[in-house]
Amino acid sequence: MKKEPVKTRELDPQVRTGNFQEVVLGYSETEALAEASRCLQCAKPLCVGGCPVNIEIKKFIYYIQRKDYARAYFTIRERNSFASICGRVCPAEYQCRKACVLNKKQQPFASSEAINIHFLERFAGDYGKDNRLAVASEKEEKFSEFKVAVVGSGPAGLCCAGELARKGIKVDIFESLHKLGGVLRYGIPPFRLPAEVLDFEINLLKQLGVNFTPNFLVGKAKSIKELFADGYSCIFLGLGAGVPSFLGIKGENLNNIYSVNEFLTRVNLMSAYKFPEFHTPVNIGKHVLVVGGGNTAMDAARVALRLQKLKGLVPDTTVVYRRTETEMPARRLEIEHAKEEGIKFEFLTQPKEFEGDEQGFVNKLSCLRAKLGEADASGRRRPVILEGSDFSLDCDLCVIAVGLKANQILIKETAELKINQDSDIVVDPETMESSIPGVYAGGDIVGGEGTIIEAMGMAKIAARAIIKKLAPV
Repeated sequence: MKKEPVKTRELDPQVRTGNFQEVVLGYSETEALAEASRCLQCAKPLCVGGCPVNIEIKKFIYYIQRKDYARAYFTIRERNSFASICGRVCPAEYQCRKACVLNKKQQPFASSEAINIHFLERFAGDYGKDNRLAVASEKEEKFSEFKVAVVGSGPAGLCCAGELARKGIKVDIFESLHKLGGVLRYGIPPFRLPAEVLDFEINLLKQLGVNFTPNFLVGKAKSIKELFADGYSCIFLGLGAGVPSFLGIKGENLNNIYSVNEFLTRVNLMSAYKFPEFHTPVNIGKHVLVVGGGNTAMDAARVALRLQKLKGLVPDTTVVYRRTETEMPARRLEIEHAKEEGIKFEFLTQPKEFEGDEQGFVNKLSCLRAKLGEADASGRRRPVILEGSDFSLDCDLCVIAVGLKANQILIKETAELKINQDSDIVVDPETMESSIPGVYAGGDIVGGEGTIIEAMGMAKIAARAIIKKLAPV
């Protein structure tokens, strides 16, 4: 008899849009056991190949089936140090779940029949977190004479640091911001990734001996050469992609047009949604537009709608996207949550020009309708503008969420560091080593804006290469 997928419990949309509490509540033990029982324990688990860090998915689900949640947790940690994080934000429908043999529909993302691997990972991760399972025993003392500098405390930097620290290598992470976590902290709202979950995972690294130095901008405070002079054997660059992209259309410099970086950083990192308790104001309007179709756009739209409700406004937030919903790169779950919460969508819509009032504040976005043409380099069908299709949308605040580019400060201060046409660092994909011997890189600074688990996959490759370089067998 076919077993139906087990859905996770969620806060009611009418309740959750009035606060920033976590939306997805996760599985209870009963629900986790029911979902784990759907796993066929395949002889050749294709789901493992769909995971960028190759978690032994079959194995950890097996342990859940047998109620051995501690072993499930430590099985995940063998390949992924951040189960509670990835179980919440990993785009599993494009990766492990898409490869699941129960996923019979041929489409760009997994159908509902696939095992909810990410929710089971979260269950195991939260079990480890809630029961404070010790990780210090994972640490070896093989290479304690070496020390490595990691630049950036985002997913790539944290992952690389953890892999090295387990081998006994002394790791120092340098973070330019005052709080740790990189994009995990400033880019993802607390209703998707609560701060206490991120803090727990970072504290596990501290237990492994990783040292953190915030408010330290490598490239200004110290150069790469100066870090080597300080005795670091190798350096890993997990700088991320924090430079916003814009539309390049007329009127984009009007007041109340935000880059998604500023908007989300004010809200997530600087707690603007708790103003005036926290002294970081953020504007919000009666008619908010968010331009873009990725996870960051969904986050911005859902944040904006909550801010409207907190301010006592009638929620009116619209996502403007130039393709159709099928082509949206955002997680299906985030799109569905946005719809449930009342976010509106204008698909096949190309922004043309912003218009403003006499005080220089935006009040309208002129647009053109489009249709889908042939596929472009991304593999998605290219939008083709329909002539004479002009229309406009009311807008007194707009958030531009159309992608991020590489952070430039360290790159500009390091002439020897080879970059490509997008200003991403060029590396050897087998080792993640850059043009500077002993300097490695991973995450968005290498491949452009990607997923958290992809960044971690690069970081693990770099960590293995660093270990091999420091102590060749």
